[in-house]
Amino acid sequence: MGKKVLDKAMSTIEEEKVEFVLLQFMDILGIVKNVTIPSSRFEQAVTDGVAFDGSSILGYATIEESDLRAQPILETLKVLPWTSGKVKSAGIVCNIHDPSGRRHGGDPRFVLEKMMDKARKKGWIFNTGPEYEFFLFRTDEMGNPTRTHSDSGGYFDLLPLDTGDIVRKKSTHHLNALGYNVEASHHEVAPGQHELDLKYTDALSSADRVLTLKPALKTCAIEHGLHATFMPKPVHGICGSGMHIHESLITPEGKNVFYSKRSKDGLSRLCKWFIGGSLRYARETCAILASWVNSYKRLVPGFEAPVYVSWAHKNRSALIRMPPGRGMSTRVEIRNPDPAGNPYLQYAVALAAGLKGIEEKIEPPAPVERDIYKLTEAQHEQYEIRPLPENLSEALDELEGSDLVKETLGPHITSHFTYIKRQEWDEYRQQVTNWEVEKFLSAL
Repeated sequence: MGKKVLDKAMSTIEEEKVEFVLLQFMDILGIVKNVTIPSSRFEQAVTDGVAFDGSSILGYATIEESDLRAQPILETLKVLPWTSGKVKSAGIVCNIHDPSGRRHGGDPRFVLEKMMDKARKKGWIFNTGPEYEFFLFRTDEMGNPTRTHSDSGGYFDLLPLDTGDIVRKKSTHHLNALGYNVEASHHEVAPGQHELDLKYTDALSSADRVLTLKPALKTCAIEHGLHATFMPKPVHGICGSGMHIHESLITPEGKNVFYSKRSKDGLSRLCKWFIGGSLRYARETCAILASWVNSYKRLVPGFEAPVYVSWAHKNRSALIRMPPGRGMSTRVEIRNPDPAGNPYLQYAVALAAGLKGIEEKIEPPAPVERDIYKLTEAQHEQYEIRPLPENLSEALDELEGSDLVKETLGPHITSHFTYIKRQEWDEYRQQVTNWEVEKFLSAL
């Protein structure tokens, strides 16, 4: 711990009159957690960490190994701009340690750190630029969320007295005050659906930002009588919410290794191999990139969400797309992740698949620029197109058979994640839905 960094953090707390500090981390499912301490205890928390019961955090520990410690990372301290007065607060990201002081194997941040280190040893920094889609719904008289859309708008619409637009603008103001560089926000295709795009940065910082981004959006929504949700598919028959990830590998000197001015399409051999690995292992990584039962209600034909393993330059039905722009703008866009997952784990397995493609020099098949939903089975074979898993159970089968994903996650998170998600699937498949009742109760 550097004294200068600590002094700077302490000065920020004092000068900004911060009353509370939120020690933030994330469980393996992607739910933001925090321990709140008065600012008077901050220096002690930095020195000693803050103990908590790991067995109460999903996927962290059993009762027998429950004593864990949240260790603040000083460089991540941010004053939360939507707080003031006697509740003015700062947030700080934490690493999780076991009682011996070692990093805990159940900490998703540690998983991504190790993959980032692997890329760094090869001379690359893994950058990600996420697109966060979310819905805004009205709340009832008790403040509980409904599924009544906040508006009736469509793609890029600006409506009169658009409360959703105000929520986006306030959120952008808060996030930019934190240095997160919101590049754009807009109304999405479905009623009440919106998107907020962050400028790319290294993947660890990008994942850290989610710890604050989600509470910021939800807080702004509440202030206007709305509920913000990152649920992938909250309403039948309209588009779901994704989190397209723009990925690139950059040298410490700032060179984008995905770009080649000598190739016809501007893509380097390394980029093609990265795409090859991403495609080869797409089914195996899917349970992490789309990690909920509900995620697979989004990954269906007809809504520009990927269903098949393919890549393209312009085709938005493909799993991987190469957006326009070359030079430093060259990046791989992967389209099956959603914003309900754990970004540390999502980035880690996405990077693992891409690096494996580079290591094994996996050549991707030819890009498919046709609407994949309309191709015949014979054409799928011709273009070497495979389907993504159709549901969470199928995706978990792929994960459990994947040496790559299990090695990336480590034994602790692999075992806890699959156990929790198998329970989720078993609970889901026992449900009797309204659709079944309406369809069969009278007819059978």
